[in-house]
Amino acid sequence: MSEMQSRIAMDDGSSDGPAAPVNRGGDLTQVQLIWRRFRRHRAAMASLVLLGLIVAFAFLGPLVWQWGHTVDSNIPSNAGPSLEHPFGTTKQGNDVFAQTMRGAQQSLKVALTVAVVSTVVGATWGAVAGYYRGRTDAIMMRIADIFLIIPLIVAVASINGAVRGGTTWYAVALIMCLFSWATVARVVRGVVLSLREQEFIEAARAAGARATRIIFRHLLPNAAGPIIVAATLLIAVAVLTEAGLSFIGFGIQPPDISLGKMVEGARTAAFTRPWLFYPPGVLIVLICLTINFIGDGLRDALDPRQTMVRR
Repeated sequence: MSEMQSRIAMDDGSSDGPAAPVNRGGDLTQVQLIWRRFRRHRAAMASLVLLGLIVAFAFLGPLVWQWGHTVDSNIPSNAGPSLEHPFGTTKQGNDVFAQTMRGAQQSLKVALTVAVVSTVVGATWGAVAGYYRGRTDAIMMRIADIFLIIPLIVAVASINGAVRGGTTWYAVALIMCLFSWATVARVVRGVVLSLREQEFIEAARAAGARATRIIFRHLLPNAAGPIIVAATLLIAVAVLTEAGLSFIGFGIQPPDISLGKMVEGARTAAFTRPWLFYPPGVLIVLICLTINFIGDGLRDALDPRQTMVRR
């Protein structure tokens, strides 16, 4: 069976044999079919809209908001929520609404960087290991296992504390990338091990295709579904990890701000001045929930063999 036939068979929900494909979506492309399946997942669609609003709030909001996230002598200290300061102010004279936008922006930057870098490195590592198998696979996956068994937050906190360079979002993100790629590598290796015996891979070998071409032109594109889902879930993990690191003092530090640092700074005022504690805390929860629902929707959309459940 050719590669194109394999993809058509998967679209029909079966890959057991060369049965004639049934195009249930007319002349829809693969992307259009995936989008149609994704739209049926109501929770994922609602989460996509909400996440879009959060991203707009974080990256576009500071451009139009009158106050910055830093201390301003014109801002009253310890003021409660008002029209001018919807989330109130801190005792230092910060606008909490502006700080929340900045914190969300920095947390999302860290999460997206970790997801992209870790996915690229992990997918390549796992694909190479799965394709070559044998001693190459054993050595590469033992290296990945070393990074897997070390708790992410402990490893990042230890390195960050040793080098004392994690005060910026990109420093935190790069250190987190060192310990996040192995999960993706494990996922991709498993997929590649099953794909490498398919007929279209055998045909590519017989045609004289090089290993690099087979990996990057045939194996990785056919493993796109699991890779995209893994990358999506990495975003949620990175948001929580960054929040935890900032909370214990090893993440983004002043004069910059992140959602985790805001929660840490307001932990003793959760009941006396809740406007300092709940906005960043609720935003962390919302980001993680929306990412997880989107991940569920992508998993269902990219796996046509699963029955789509309307939510």
